[in-house]
Amino acid sequence: MSTEQAEQSEEGGAADAGSTTAIYVYGIVPADVEPEDHASGVGQPPSEVSVVRSGDLAALVSEIPTDRALGTPDDLKAHAALLDGTVMVAPVLPLRFGAVLADRDAVSSELLEGNAEDLVAALEQLEGLAQFVVKGRYVEKAILQEILDENPDAAQLREQIRGQSEDATREARMALGEIINATIESKRAEDTRHTLEALSSLEPLVNERQPTHEQDAVHIAILMELAKQEELEQALTDLMHEWDGRVEMTLLGPMAAYDFVTKPDTGEEG
Repeated sequence: MSTEQAEQSEEGGAADAGSTTAIYVYGIVPADVEPEDHASGVGQPPSEVSVVRSGDLAALVSEIPTDRALGTPDDLKAHAALLDGTVMVAPVLPLRFGAVLADRDAVSSELLEGNAEDLVAALEQLEGLAQFVVKGRYVEKAILQEILDENPDAAQLREQIRGQSEDATREARMALGEIINATIESKRAEDTRHTLEALSSLEPLVNERQPTHEQDAVHIAILMELAKQEELEQALTDLMHEWDGRVEMTLLGPMAAYDFVTKPDTGEEG
């Protein structure tokens, strides 16, 4: 699933330098979607969210002043909050943060009409689905003890540096650090596979994300049926019990399908 063609149209129709306002685009939805009364967008004060329709498609948009730079933490949160709230009631194709066109006509003609067939097909594929992000992080003390128990060389190095100065044991510390890092990398791959096996009954699409911390055990985005959220939560609860005191688990979502419909450089929450 991809919004690359849509985003290319968006880039080509950027706001004219002489305009005082432009149209910020959050994402693409079916034409019958209406924004909630309390929905708010980027800007300060938050902009009003509306829709631009074309055939079977609509774009969630806000009018914004062209002289205001985007990119504050509040802007990023507003972008994600609108999309993640929408996915609870309708399929949504998220555009990357900062998608701006000159006016509502450009949204209709360049973005929606120009990519209608592909966008309608993508929305059909996303019907009833949502993204979740599963994160697990090793408990430092527990994973270190596990490595020392399993690896005699690591245990010997640990004893060698115990109570000694950093300068006197520099090489031993470096060697121990290399063992720990390599072992965690191996365990991360194994524990990620185990997590995916535990979630296999949900039949998710999976994107294995890069670790964001050296002690990450699992970091995956999954696209699955929103109706199976309770099953997902139960499967992760079972994993937490299995890994009690070893791995701390976090579940983010439901959210828009950022990992599955946007280009690699598209901004996201997770």
